[in-house]
Amino acid sequence: MSMPVENTAVNSLPRTAKSTKVKKRTYLYLFAGWVLLIGIGVAATMLYTQHLRQQITADIAQQTNAQLQTIQQDYQKQVSDLRDSVAADMKTLQGKVDSLNELLAFTKDSANSKTDNSNQLYTQLADVKKKLEELQKNLDVLK
Repeated sequence: MSMPVENTAVNSLPRTAKSTKVKKRTYLYLFAGWVLLIGIGVAATMLYTQHLRQQITADIAQQTNAQLQTIQQDYQKQVSDLRDSVAADMKTLQGKVDSLNELLAFTKDSANSKTDNSNQLYTQLADVKKKLEELQKNLDVLK
């Protein structure tokens, strides 16, 4: 009976040494695998983050350009409306200036003592009336 005990004791020593080497290699492979997986995960995360950053930057640039175009169109419309408004106001103002000039000319003519009937417009109307009468007489003579 002693012998089977020795056999087991002798056989168990070589197995444990071999088993320890296998366990160390297994742990080394598992550790290397985990490091590799973590490295791949970190690299993939960095690539994906860079991709998202570029995509977000492109989207923001597109939105900014669209908003700038809208603002530019609004500005152009406001400038155009303002230009039209100023042109219309200038026409109205020009009409008022012309009527004021006519009124000032009439007042000046009225104040001038050398004009017939103290107003040049009345004199011009009288001249036109005289010429019409002369033309009427000439027409009657020709008939």
